[in-house]
Amino acid sequence: MDATSTVADVYSLADDSTGHPLTGPVAVADAQPGDILAVELLEFQHEGIGFSYFYPGEEKLGLLPEDFPDPGLHVWELDDDIGRFTNGIEVPLAPFPGNLGVAPAAEGKHSTIPPRRVGGNLDVKHLTAGSTLYLPIEVDEALFSIGDCHAAQGDGEVCVTGIEASMTVTVRLRLISDMNIEQPQFETAGPFSGGDECMYATTGISDNLMDATKKATRHMITYLHERHDLTRTEAYLLCSAIVDLKINEVVDKPNWVVSAYVPRSIFPNR
Repeated sequence: MDATSTVADVYSLADDSTGHPLTGPVAVADAQPGDILAVELLEFQHEGIGFSYFYPGEEKLGLLPEDFPDPGLHVWELDDDIGRFTNGIEVPLAPFPGNLGVAPAAEGKHSTIPPRRVGGNLDVKHLTAGSTLYLPIEVDEALFSIGDCHAAQGDGEVCVTGIEASMTVTVRLRLISDMNIEQPQFETAGPFSGGDECMYATTGISDNLMDATKKATRHMITYLHERHDLTRTEAYLLCSAIVDLKINEVVDKPNWVVSAYVPRSIFPNR
């Protein structure tokens, strides 16, 4: 995809079953099953353009395929620290790799879409420059791969993409033999961004966690549509790029509370 891409081009992505484009596998000398691979994320350089899109298709991808049966696309202009949306909305960039991991021990061909105990498609937005990811190794030489870079993403990635962007990424790989973990763990580069940010949040309340999540997201889409003059498709795309989903409580039976948070600073009338 490029700056001239249209929604029609998204249909070709829906027909692409090759999975994520990844760099690797990289063999790590002396790595063996039972060791841990520390992945230190050092630097990200984007190319000035990014893409948010969705294509529900037969697999019903995304959180709300029943609400958005047709594809959607936004082509982002990326500056050093900002991604430009419509209506003067500017999203702060926080680049990270969506997909990074080592090879699983099980033989055969493996999809890159589901995350697993050796990493893969984690889509953890806090794996930015300065963070370290720890991965349990299952095969000799680890066989590390990385890709699927995002310039920004909300926790949830609700439409199935963040701001997808080609990047040059610098990492340092370090082997640890005296650490025992069952699944990926990570250290962040610092306090979570937006800790002192003013937010607007919508809630979803239900006795089903997924239903509560959908309600919170739908209410946020309605808010963005009615209060910030976005189409519902634009609002869905923006939610995936910047809105964070959080579980607020799990103990007040029978209902869960999930909230969708958007930083008020992204809007021109802030």
